[in-house]
Amino acid sequence: MLRTALRNLLAHKARLAMTVLAVCLGVAFVSGTLVFADSTAAAHRAAASKTFAGIDVTVTDKAPEPGTDDGSRAGVLDDALVTELARVPGVAAVRPSVDGSATLNAADGSPLRADRAWSHLAGAYVPGKDSRYPLTEGRAPANGGEIAVDRGTASAGGFRIGDTVTLATDGPVTTKRLVGIVSTDDTRVTAGGTLALFDKTTAQKLFSAPGHYTGIDLTAAPGITASELADRVTAVLPADHAEATTGQAQAAQQAILVDTLTRGYEKVPMVFAGVSLFIGSFLIVNTFTMLVKRRTRETSLLRAIGASRRQVSRSVLLEALVVGLAASVAGFLLGLGIAAMLPHVLGGGDSALPTGPLVIGPRSVAAALGVGVGVTVLAAWLPSRLAARTSPMEAMRTAEQPPPAQRFRLCGAVGVGLLVLGAGRLVSLSGAKDASEENLRDAMIGCGLFAAALIVLAPLLAAPVIRLTGRLTGRLGVTGRLARENALRDPRRTAATAATLLISTGLVTGLAVIGHSTGQALDRQAAAGLGADYVVSTRSTMTGVDPGAVRRLADTPGVRAAHPITDSTLFTGSGVRQVSGVDPATVRDTMRLDFVSGSAEDLAPGRIAISTTLAREHGVTTGGLLNVRLGHAGKLTAYKVVGVYKDNPVAHDALGSRGEVAANSFLPGSVQRVLLRTDGPPTAALENRLRTAVGNNPLLTVQNRDQLVREAAGTMGDLLDVMYGMLGIGVVISALGIVNTLAMSVAERTREIGALRALGMDRAGVRRMIRLEALTVTGFGTLLGLAGGLFAAWAVGSLANGAIDQYTLALPWGTLLLVCLLSLAIGVLAAAVPARRAAALSPLEAAANA
Repeated sequence: MLRTALRNLLAHKARLAMTVLAVCLGVAFVSGTLVFADSTAAAHRAAASKTFAGIDVTVTDKAPEPGTDDGSRAGVLDDALVTELARVPGVAAVRPSVDGSATLNAADGSPLRADRAWSHLAGAYVPGKDSRYPLTEGRAPANGGEIAVDRGTASAGGFRIGDTVTLATDGPVTTKRLVGIVSTDDTRVTAGGTLALFDKTTAQKLFSAPGHYTGIDLTAAPGITASELADRVTAVLPADHAEATTGQAQAAQQAILVDTLTRGYEKVPMVFAGVSLFIGSFLIVNTFTMLVKRRTRETSLLRAIGASRRQVSRSVLLEALVVGLAASVAGFLLGLGIAAMLPHVLGGGDSALPTGPLVIGPRSVAAALGVGVGVTVLAAWLPSRLAARTSPMEAMRTAEQPPPAQRFRLCGAVGVGLLVLGAGRLVSLSGAKDASEENLRDAMIGCGLFAAALIVLAPLLAAPVIRLTGRLTGRLGVTGRLARENALRDPRRTAATAATLLISTGLVTGLAVIGHSTGQALDRQAAAGLGADYVVSTRSTMTGVDPGAVRRLADTPGVRAAHPITDSTLFTGSGVRQVSGVDPATVRDTMRLDFVSGSAEDLAPGRIAISTTLAREHGVTTGGLLNVRLGHAGKLTAYKVVGVYKDNPVAHDALGSRGEVAANSFLPGSVQRVLLRTDGPPTAALENRLRTAVGNNPLLTVQNRDQLVREAAGTMGDLLDVMYGMLGIGVVISALGIVNTLAMSVAERTREIGALRALGMDRAGVRRMIRLEALTVTGFGTLLGLAGGLFAAWAVGSLANGAIDQYTLALPWGTLLLVCLLSLAIGVLAAAVPARRAAALSPLEAAANA
């Protein structure tokens, strides 16, 4: 039986090759996603982590109690404390540091990796002692007008020794002359960050205070543990102003940060890897079922000469095992390529993901083998049982018998039950008011049940739908009628082949409709919420627009009014939100606010206005009280709600008086946005004047209304592009399924095709018949997929309607038409090889081989 199974593999290697390819693609996405997740986590860990080699304890200024910070950056970490720490027993070395962040412009004036503020390192260079940054070119910076950068930053920015470098730390733009290039092993820099080094005096002015440091690293003497050293150091520190932390504790804190950053990177690819395997399983089941049917005579002979049912079943499963192993190996290798490609697909430009070497862990290898072998063997189990149940006499009487009517009735009952459950669950969401986790889970379960119902009901729907659509192909003559009858010959096979396109088309349709509707809603929301013509903004609440830039913007020719806004965080006790500090008298000039109740004119210290989403979450209405904390203010305070407005991305989650928000922001008195009203429409000349007014600051963006609207919907568009790309794998598997089914169908109908040729049908007619059959099956799957996708998008759209006030269902007619045309084109192209093979059969060869 082992030799028989191996011989069958060789005999049907061409057909099994397509099954191997289908499984290979699914395995590639699973293993590639896991390798990508591990590699991205390692790269993020490198990009977000400080190297603690040789650092046992770090001394830092203790954060002030909320509400007690006077805005001064001067702490207790000075030269006197450095000297005192050096005398602590057990301290082998002391290294003070002045670290901060600086964002640079590239040589061409564009911001250099501006969206990676968390990896823009800056600090003081200590000549002769700073082994962390050995010079590779030039010299160390010696005064406030000089700077050194690392080799990666110099290469990415196009810098050379002697160039002028434009940069900003937390406010105005400054320029320095590049005098040195260093190398570093700091993984935060090598994983895609930047490094800027100043002389010690300049760094202290920028990031601390003259004569003060931001941290002091200590190395323990031999025989002293980090914990022991931390205890000894703590004893000599000012208890209320400084603290000592071990290197292990800092590493643990960073590990939590890295886990948070990388937690979601594998979820989306994993979903589509599962979809690929789900779609591929139909191809596998269909392939093995047809192989078993074709070998019924062979199986009957094996049973007649003594082979048991178990041996027959095992021979089929053995073939599946070999196919699964081959697909696992090939899929894993392909998955490595996918893992290397995903960082470029999921990120682009300044927002590109950190890169690093591929990390191949044991779970990715185990997943490749488990998924590839497991799915293939599991998919082949039902056909193996079918082969084992066939008795020798029954197989000798007929090679194919119609399934019993009871099976169709059972499928119909199960399908209707699933349809009622799935559709009912989706319809029940029509009144949902938000996209909560519970509602999203119900939507996913409902979509899954609905898809399963369509798959189960597909064999029953095939006959009436194909007869209806077959009227079109029937007008093409005999070949069209034969194509229709061939598609109706085995409804289960037709349904299994169409199921792959059904799933792919349904997913693409649903995503396209939801994405198009959401994009239009975001466009309307962003356009309706902004009354200004230009917005100049920082990239973070931790930085600000310097007051001089605000004045220059207001004085720029063509600017009628400039309204500064302070953005900060709003702690509600259950989460963190964004609050905008505005001037109540002028806010309506720059923000188009749609108040459900109350107004912005009543804003004052101790009073806020909130969005409808925030009001709904906390059950607060106008006139009520909401316990919140603004920025770094003290404990939670009861604020009176003076108004509730419809969600507005320009206003954020809450509005407060600018004076109060600015006083409690992380940069007291700072401005994060300047909303500008101009005398005329946006022009390139005006935009250039605005950029000049802010000194081409890499920390700031200058955008007009159209650019802001595009940015609001840009994330949704990028996400949909990624999803469409990943769903393309399902389309490829669908094409393989059509090729496989038609190829086997041609092999089964060799005698029939020979008879048609003998009766006068030419080769072109045979090719036309096979292509029309593929077109019929493809049309059936596409029609069901479109119907299912549109219904699911309508039902799930209610969740978006609850989350986005201006959401309405909008059909992307162009995309839907393209989906239909591509699906039909796939069917025609997939039929090319089987059609050519069928046309090549001569009547005599068909009779001889039948």
